[in-house]
Amino acid sequence: MSYFITPDRAGSSQGPIIIAGKQEEDIPRFVGFHAHARGQLLGASTGLLTVGTERGQWVVPAIHAVWIPPHHEHSLRSHGPYFGWSVYVAEPECAALPTFPCTLRSSGLLREAVNRAASWKGDELNLVQERIARVILDEIASLPHENLGLPLPRDARLLRIAQAFADNLLDERKAEEWADWAGIPARTMTRKFVVETGFTFTEWRQRARLMRALELLAAGEAVTTIALDVGYNNISAFIAMFRRVFGVTPTRYFETSIL
Repeated sequence: MSYFITPDRAGSSQGPIIIAGKQEEDIPRFVGFHAHARGQLLGASTGLLTVGTERGQWVVPAIHAVWIPPHHEHSLRSHGPYFGWSVYVAEPECAALPTFPCTLRSSGLLREAVNRAASWKGDELNLVQERIARVILDEIASLPHENLGLPLPRDARLLRIAQAFADNLLDERKAEEWADWAGIPARTMTRKFVVETGFTFTEWRQRARLMRALELLAAGEAVTTIALDVGYNNISAFIAMFRRVFGVTPTRYFETSIL
């Protein structure tokens, strides 16, 4: 991996309002839970990165980015070859930015501005650089949010169910069976799952499978193998569901390379 941002600069809110850099991964890599004094925007040019927080997981495929506010613990995992970028935002500048982790659909303007900012040296910005930095902040504040996260429920019983299913995506137990296993009334489970994650249990389970499918795609696995690994016996059904959620087929998903 090559980092063009030193840890001491990324971890401090002192210095310029933004610090930008690029990362390159030739092999999968995992960075455990940690936090920064600065907010962080992570974007992907090629490959896939998974960002974990206490509330769930977000995937960072090309043309998307994940925003992590200051002091939010998060983990990072790349899947196969990965090339991406990061922008660290000084804490005072984060007041107008999202206060919770989220996925954004990045723009060409944002990517070009970050590409320019990644070449800057020193701890002070000139007037031109200051204007570009403000463009980056405006883009983070205004870009549309994308629903690429897998939120985790807060209720301990629901969390136990979610974690057990995530550990075995082939588990076909019905919602009522999961509820009985976790010691929670089925109706309560159904209601609370929607309240705490925004998805029904069926939708959440489907989403967990698709998030894992993205990771396997990034690692170079064949579509047929992925479909079986995430619980689809019908390959056509898997492709249709993937296209419905992401707008393209699995084989087309990583064809676009940006930045």
